[in-house]
Amino acid sequence: MSDFDEEAIEAARKIFAGPIAFLKSAPKLEHLPDAVVPEVAFAGRSNVGKSSLLNALTNRNGLARTSNTPGRTQELNYFDVGEPLAFRLVDMPGYGFAKAPKDVVKKWRFLINDFLRGRDVLKRTLVLVDARHGLKDVDREIMDMLDKAAVSYRIVLTKADKIKPTELAEVAGRTAEEARKRPAAHPDIIATSSETGLGIPELRAAVIEAIG
Repeated sequence: MSDFDEEAIEAARKIFAGPIAFLKSAPKLEHLPDAVVPEVAFAGRSNVGKSSLLNALTNRNGLARTSNTPGRTQELNYFDVGEPLAFRLVDMPGYGFAKAPKDVVKKWRFLINDFLRGRDVLKRTLVLVDARHGLKDVDREIMDMLDKAAVSYRIVLTKADKIKPTELAEVAGRTAEEARKRPAAHPDIIATSSETGLGIPELRAAVIEAIG
């Protein structure tokens, strides 16, 4: 689990309490905004609760659209943080959508691969993993991509309120053990719940630390 002091947590809270706005959706790389500030991206399976976590992180209910249809986000969604602009959050398209046509999956793979390899301002990717299930092969695939692209990433467990604390500790331990074996992974895991707010202050601090 992650350790941040009170000062770091309070500084991050203040930043996330300031101006945050949706900038644009980019279906292709040519639509990306100019690479002028650091970026932190969010990756995860389609039903991992990515939009809910983004809303909890920014303390805004409707910033990221939540949907009952997994895989709705098929573009890179950009959010500006700070005024003047300090950094950007990038909501990546969800992966592992079983019902998606093959050409959609292929398009997704190309978009993500090219984005990860070619975005110099991308400081870290947060890989969201459902605490109830732990790491799955589709998560390992994105971790492989990140390792190959040499993009620093950190695993964040979501929906931590849905399992017992003992189970959560076990999943976090197993996940951390796997992360330590990977070249681009941060060794510390953050467990979160967008419903109870567990781990959200630490996640904010982790984002600020990543843009350094």
